Amino acid sequence: MIKDKRFYQFLHKQIPVLTFLSVFPGLGYIFLGWLYDVHLRAIIWYIMILLVSFWGFRLYRNFDFDEMSRIAKQRWYAELSYYYYAFFILWTVIFILYAGETESNLHYIAIFTQIGASVVASTLLSSDKKLFTPAILILMIPLVIYFANIGEWYGYVLTIFACIFTWVLFYSSTSSFNLLMKTSFQASHDLLTGLHNRYFFIGHLQETMNSLKESNHYSYLLLIDLDYFKTINDSLGHDIGDQLLQEVSTRFRKIVPRNNLVARLGGDEFIITGANYETLSECQKKAMELSNQLLSALKEIYVIDRHNLYISSSIGVSLIDASISDANNFIKEADIAMYEVKAKGRDGVYLFNKEMSERVEMHLEIERRLHFVLEKNEITLNYQPQYDKNKKIIGTEALARWRNEKLGDISPVDFIPIAEQTGIIVELGNYILKSGFQTLREWHENGIHLKQFSINISMRQFFHSTFIAEVKRLARLYLTEELMTVVVFEVTESIIAEDIDKVITIINEIKSLGIRFSMDDFGTGYSSLSYLTQLPIDEIKIDRAFVNALEHSEGDQAMITTILHMADIFKLNIVAEGVETDAQFDFLARHDCSIFQGYLFSPPITKDKFSQLYSS
Repeated sequence: MIKDKRFYQFLHKQIPVLTFLSVFPGLGYIFLGWLYDVHLRAIIWYIMILLVSFWGFRLYRNFDFDEMSRIAKQRWYAELSYYYYAFFILWTVIFILYAGETESNLHYIAIFTQIGASVVASTLLSSDKKLFTPAILILMIPLVIYFANIGEWYGYVLTIFACIFTWVLFYSSTSSFNLLMKTSFQASHDLLTGLHNRYFFIGHLQETMNSLKESNHYSYLLLIDLDYFKTINDSLGHDIGDQLLQEVSTRFRKIVPRNNLVARLGGDEFIITGANYETLSECQKKAMELSNQLLSALKEIYVIDRHNLYISSSIGVSLIDASISDANNFIKEADIAMYEVKAKGRDGVYLFNKEMSERVEMHLEIERRLHFVLEKNEITLNYQPQYDKNKKIIGTEALARWRNEKLGDISPVDFIPIAEQTGIIVELGNYILKSGFQTLREWHENGIHLKQFSINISMRQFFHSTFIAEVKRLARLYLTEELMTVVVFEVTESIIAEDIDKVITIINEIKSLGIRFSMDDFGTGYSSLSYLTQLPIDEIKIDRAFVNALEHSEGDQAMITTILHMADIFKLNIVAEGVETDAQFDFLARHDCSIFQGYLFSPPITKDKFSQLYSS
């Protein structure tokens, strides 16, 4: 029988009902006892009823499912069972006391009261077979014996009717019990796999945490996500996907120890809680051992409907102790650890730790504060000069900088990816475009004439429905036709992973204004000759990783030489970023690199410092 939250709550709610049905009708027995001179027995019985009622009141007050441990619930349930037994035994006692009062006809009231108590017991306790079976027997057996001892023919008829009525009570209670068990199973289990579902798991996890709080022990939680399951669903259909999930569930049952609980959270996500361990090190060891067993077992070939399928899994591990009271917190930790595995290539295990927690907290803090950066004017632009072979400034790259009053200076490496994930990058990108265009025009009016002015465009901004219209609006508002030809939009190779035809259409639409395009971080992503021939770009930017390795790796030297030759063939400008030494500059200059950018010349600087540097 599944003793979930609803089971305990149902029995808990019956306590005041039974108390009401006993205390107030009991007053009637005292009145009848006083009326027919059997008041002493009635009063003694009523005092016992009141004592049992106080016992029930204490049980009712002490129940708290969310705070009680598994052992505490078992103790409460055992005491509750004795409470119910005591109540119905007392009703049998009053029946025995009044059954012999035939002269005053009180035996009729006792009979009907006993029958009523039997109906109440079979109805209110139908959720638990261990309760309603003894209760019905306690109430009905004395009644059957009473009828059988009458010694008249009608007594035997009533005995038969009492036996039939007892069977009816058992039948109705058992039917209700089976229906409740079926409903409870459906509510607490996943219908596809037969494993427990998220609802049951959350209650079980809270119960586990309460137990850990009592014992000061440790446990673990494993969050398992199947890698590339969506691909199987999309390519082979959901029927195959469902059969795969059922096979995965079977493997869980074979591997996971019986004292652990396995649940399906939804989709292709599963979650497991471990047993209780005295030390944190032992708990961690057992968690990693089980995780590695699951990794190996889940990677074995699946044969489903003549398809040989192969999947791996990503497992996040969170260690549970009594220091945190929120069960969802541990699920969140395991989820974070699982996505860390995803980020590192899938098919692995990652244990949630303090460093990861601090990183996630910082991520959330950055995300929260990003919504107010433009309102508080916290975003500024720095400019890193770009030089030609003669070490003369010919251009610059506009770089966003964020200084927050609480967090201080936040690197673009930290906040730009978060801005892209949340969509804030579109609004932020438009602000950078506007500020950059204003600066370019101001410089031009003050005699600073550049050959190019580079601005980074994120992929999400590039594909946004308003991107083309916004660029046109800002360009016509702040730039002349001459200045539009100075602007270079830098895009990364990741846009090539999208619809190439759409990319080409957007680039050509922008290029009609005179704005040029540069492929940033060239050589690290989706670079290929076919894309170079298709994309209408004007420049490629060699990634700093290749430039940094020039003095150490002949392979990187060959790579850069090849990129420079390719650029020459396709008539593209070349920008080398991350130039930090004279040796790097000399090598690139010898091989006809046209534009240089890096700390050898200047770090990113403010607008005013750039003006001074250009003038000097």
